[in-house]
Amino acid sequence: MQKVLILGAGMVVKPIVTYLLEKNYKVTVASRTKSKAENMIDNHPNGTPVEWTVNMQAELDRMIIDHDITVSLLPWVHHIMVAQRCIAHGKNMVTTSYVKPDMKALHQKAIDAGIIILNELGLDPGIDHMGAMRIIDHVHDKDGKIEEFYSICGALPAPEAADNPFKYKFSWSPKGVVMAGNNNGKYLRYGKIVEVPTEDLFKNPLTVDFPEVGKLEIYPNRDSLPYIELYGIPETQTMMRGTFRHPGWCESIDAMKAMKLITSDTYDFTGKTYADMVAMLIGELNSKNIKQKVADYLNIPIDAHAIKAIEWLGLFDQELMNRQKDTPFEITSDLMIEKMELACEERDMVAMQHVFLASYPDGKKEVIKSSMLDFGTLSTDTAVARTVALPAAVGVEMILSGDIKEKGVHIPVIPGIYNPILDKLEEMDIKMLEEFGLPESENIR
Repeated sequence: MQKVLILGAGMVVKPIVTYLLEKNYKVTVASRTKSKAENMIDNHPNGTPVEWTVNMQAELDRMIIDHDITVSLLPWVHHIMVAQRCIAHGKNMVTTSYVKPDMKALHQKAIDAGIIILNELGLDPGIDHMGAMRIIDHVHDKDGKIEEFYSICGALPAPEAADNPFKYKFSWSPKGVVMAGNNNGKYLRYGKIVEVPTEDLFKNPLTVDFPEVGKLEIYPNRDSLPYIELYGIPETQTMMRGTFRHPGWCESIDAMKAMKLITSDTYDFTGKTYADMVAMLIGELNSKNIKQKVADYLNIPIDAHAIKAIEWLGLFDQELMNRQKDTPFEITSDLMIEKMELACEERDMVAMQHVFLASYPDGKKEVIKSSMLDFGTLSTDTAVARTVALPAAVGVEMILSGDIKEKGVHIPVIPGIYNPILDKLEEMDIKMLEEFGLPESENIR
């Protein structure tokens, strides 16, 4: 019986554990909190929970040697350490995280060790790569060109659960969601590079009508330019990766950023109320009539949606924060987590859409859409957990069975990797619905 080592027991790990146990693999889940691993294994006879932390490196070596493959679902900063040990012991490895330069630099060493280190095998990155490359390769096989490409994904509450002013609830990595609001954006559109500084990230979002959901807004997702080379589309005049949100999020977070509410600067908040913190951040001497002062500072009406959202969060309250030296980011994100967690029976959803404008030698053009919508709940598996963990689970299965034969450091943009994984995911109702031959009026504008 083949053995799989899973490092980490976070919010998206349970579906991969369940999948592999049901496929009759022996699965060890190593976690700082052993009870989390025990809950995921759920007394399955082929599962073993282990209490382990990243500083227990001798134990890590023993576990890697004793297993056929290692799945690192730790924070990305630990992947290199795990990869180096997998190379040393000649054991394959899978992650769901972005490939960093240090990981890419291990490519030849992994080849020499006869192993594959397969990264970015989750949702975004992961399913986005695989769904995109299937369309791109299809167009190129017909001697066509990709003139425009938009790749958008969002992990969101289902429409009926989006019942607060932010239209958002957390089903994964809450701090990471808020911190991502401090990123810059960069993309290519109509042949011109567009650079979006962090202060403008949520201004002027694009919009689409997503099937079964309705209107969703799109803001830029970091730097899209490397994906031109990654996807092999040097001909494209548009390459934009974006993030979906329900209307309400972008406007509200844009206002909070302008108020410095998600910065990581340290202040002394001893004895301060939430309203006092807001007054301090916008340069007011006191927090009297703070709602009007914020509206004036932002130059928006006092009944604007963003003002209502900030008020609902409690940031205008004269309630003591009980903080000392701290950052606005920590305080604000803690408030958001407290008030915006997905309830057990509420549905979350993952919405993904690729939109292409393709042209062909005969002069024909078509818009191609590839869309995925998946729902889940905390009491089963969330949609974000399913769509992150199950691609990795299928990748593990295919590496162990020999269906994936590549060696070195890879991401799933090769047909021999993405086609069988996408086909297997479709059997679990995780699928991209592809529409060809659409008119140019169906493109994102």
